[in-house]
Order: sequence, then C-alpha cells, then structure tokens
Amino acid sequence: MTAPPSALLALKTRFARLTHLEDATGMLHWDLSTVMPEGGAEARAAQLATLKAVTHELLTAPEVGDLLAAAEAAPPADPWEAANLRAMRRRWRHATAVPADLVEAHARACAACEMTWRRARADDDFAAVRDPLARVLDLTRAIGQARAGVLGCDPYDALLDAFEPDARAAAIAPLFDHLAEALPGILDDALAAQGPAPVPPPGPFPAARQEALARRLMETLGFDFRHGRLDRSLHPFCGGVPDDVRLTTRYDETDATGAVMGVLHETGHAMYERGLPAAWRDQPVGRALGMSLHESQSLLVEMQACRTRAFLTWAAPLMAEMLGDGRGEAAGWDADTLFRLYTRVEPGLIRVDADEVTYPLHVILRFRLERALIADDLTVDDLPGAWRAGMRDLLGLAVPTDRDGCLQDIHWYDGAFGYFPTYTLGAMTAAQLFQAAVAARPSIPDDLARGDFAPLMGWLRANVHEKGSLLTGPELLTAATGRPLEPAVFLAHLRTRYGTRTG
Repeated sequence: MTAPPSALLALKTRFARLTHLEDATGMLHWDLSTVMPEGGAEARAAQLATLKAVTHELLTAPEVGDLLAAAEAAPPADPWEAANLRAMRRRWRHATAVPADLVEAHARACAACEMTWRRARADDDFAAVRDPLARVLDLTRAIGQARAGVLGCDPYDALLDAFEPDARAAAIAPLFDHLAEALPGILDDALAAQGPAPVPPPGPFPAARQEALARRLMETLGFDFRHGRLDRSLHPFCGGVPDDVRLTTRYDETDATGAVMGVLHETGHAMYERGLPAAWRDQPVGRALGMSLHESQSLLVEMQACRTRAFLTWAAPLMAEMLGDGRGEAAGWDADTLFRLYTRVEPGLIRVDADEVTYPLHVILRFRLERALIADDLTVDDLPGAWRAGMRDLLGLAVPTDRDGCLQDIHWYDGAFGYFPTYTLGAMTAAQLFQAAVAARPSIPDDLARGDFAPLMGWLRANVHEKGSLLTGPELLTAATGRPLEPAVFLAHLRTRYGTRTG
C-alpha cells in the first residue's frame, strides 16, 4: 500500500515552495556579506525577518500536520520518497515547536547583531555588541527550550540538532575531552619534528593575481563557474544554492598562502552542494545531510588532499607562475617549502588561521562556552574573561584583545549556537572518508600529483554527494567506509603527517 498521491503531492509542492523561499533568504545573506552597503542593514533585517516568518507560517500551517499523518498512514515504498517524508516530518517538528513571533524576533535580532558585530570587531569594542548579543542569546535560549520540549532533550541539544541531526552533547563532550587530552602530545611531537620555519615566498601578491589563481584551482577541482561565483567578504564562506553556489574569501597581499587554502576549503563545500541529487533539488531529501558531513567535504579537499606533498608537487609550478616572477621558478614556491608552510604547526589566537593540530582545541573551547551560555551558567558579561581562561588552559596563550578573542567569529552574533562542534566532527569524518576513497581507488595520490581530482571527486560524488539526505549520517559513513565514525583514524592521520612530516 502506498501513500495517498494527493497527500504526497501536496507536501512536495509545499516543500518546494519552502525551498525556494529559503534559497532566496540565502541569497540575501550572501548579498549582505559581500556587496550590500552599510546603510541597507535595517531594511535587510526587515526583509530577512519577513521571509523567515513567511517560511515558518508555510511550514507550520495546520494542514501540514494532517498531510504528514495521511502520508505516513500508507508509507511510500520508494526509499527516496520514504526518506523525503521522514525529513519533512523532522523539519515540521522543529518548526512547530517555535512560535512564529519568536522566529521573527530572533531573525531581526540576529541581523541587527551581526551588523553591530562587524563594527565592534573592527573597533575591538565588545561593549558595543554586548546588548545585541544578550538579546540574541535570550531569544536563542527560548528557541532551544521550545524545541527541547518537543524533541525530548535539553535546550542545547535541541539547537545542536538543527545543524547535526540526532547529535547530542553528552556523546560529543567525552569525545572532545579525549581529543583535548591527546592533542597536546601530538602538538609537542609536531613542534619537535618540523624544524626551523621555512622562508615564505616574497610578496607583495596583488589581490587580482590571487583571485586568478583561486579561480584556476577551483576549476581544477571541477567547479563550474556557470553555476557559481567567487567574491570577497570579511569572513570566507560558501552559500547560495546548488545551481548557483556563492563562494567568498579574503586576500592578504603580503601573504598569499592563506587565501589559496581558504578557497580550496570553500570549494569543497561548493562541490558537495553541486553534487546533491538533481532529481530531488527542491525537496528535503535532496539537501545536505548535516553540517558535520558538509564540513567533512571542505576539510577533505583542503586538509586531506591539498596539503599533501602529492598535490603541492603539481600546484607549486602553477603558484610560482601566477604569483611568483612569471618564469615558473621563484623563491619559496617549490613543493617542499609549500608543504612545510602548509603543515606548519604553531598555536595561535585565530581559529580560521589555525593549523590542523590545534584547530580542534579552538572548537572545543567554543563548544564548552556555548553550552555554558545556553545553560545560563555563563553570562555575556563574563564571556571575554572565560574566553581568555579557556585559551590559556587549552593552548597556553594569552588573549590581548577581544578582537582576537570572543569577537573573532560571526557565529554567535548571527544566532548560530550549536554549530561549532560540527567543525571537528567534520575533520574526523574527512579523515575516514579520504582513507576509504584511497583504499577504493589507490591511484588517488598519484592523480593529485597530476592535478587530476576526477577520481577523488567521482568517489565522493557516488558515495557522499549524490546520497543527499537519503541516509542518516552514521548510515552514510558506514556505507561509504565500512564502519561508524572512529576518532582514531583522525588522530592517526595527525600523528603520521605531523610527527613524521609525511603526507
């Protein structure tokens, strides 16, 4: 017996409209972060709030619950239809838990806080954004509490669940505690093994030349500029929609190495979006599975593939030609120097600039602080001091300014509490997926040394991208790698690359 066609059709029509509204919201966010003039902030906040309110009303209308019940009474036999119906129910449960006026108030507060944060960060003025952040936090707590009652979990888990389906802090915390214990030893070994700092290529590096190189590398990975673009923003990100993926980065004309890897990272996100199943493009089952998997795709490209000697052997002459002296040979642009630069380990204050070994410690700090904030065990006033204490304990660093501390990330100021854990969960997933890809296609390291990403991307397309949200996260990882997530794979990768300087 199959579900009544009228119920399924009505649901799919409604969720297609929801997807289009959400895609439009995403494009407005991209515009806000790239080209919107500062004076447009108030109008944009109103636009975003209205779109979110309309989307919420469309999703929570009384008839949606009736349609879901009718469709579930006779579940579809097709696995994609069945998974789509489950994803619809999940979205509906999250949405109906939160009153529409709270959704709109939260959207307005986040948009206003984000614009204030941009000025506060530039001015190193936490006091300027203190009240807007407190407002966002109060509303975020309210959303977490509302969802928690429906999902049967605590408020922080309810927020986390929106980014990583079914994830719970009680499972993540011991894992992160284990990493916090293991990483200092790996860091010590890495610092002892890496030797003196290599001399970086001499600048300056005009932003236009960096952008030309970035576009060339994106094309090498398979990015199609007919379905996307590259722009500049204060904080690099990947947004847009699967058929129009928007990447952004930032350029430092005194050091080109950061922008290169930043673009490769965001291209990993973009390739995942572009590879999602086209037949289900406007349905929940056709969307990205969760942020841990999304982050695994960016980190797999950047860390697992592009920070290897194999890839850098191919990339070095290209980088020398496009950023060096134009002869294909220039000081600092050889593969060995680039490998030493890109695997250089040095504890620092800024998460987005952190090396692969210390990055998880930045995430662990944020995870612990945001849990405390949502639980009301930490106040906004105490956040700067708690940040300084955490950085001292985890990385042994003193934080001189709030710009280098609790003002450095956009996430909390945009209401994204529960997002940070997915970065390190994604890093562990990336290590396991790359290991499985190489086991399935042993030529991949040699392919990367020729600048050929087709075999790697082909494996990812078949085993990850095209699956959309057909499976749960654990099911997809087990199907792709033969086992559930094993942090030992990630730690072994770090020990091999940084303890022996191979990879």
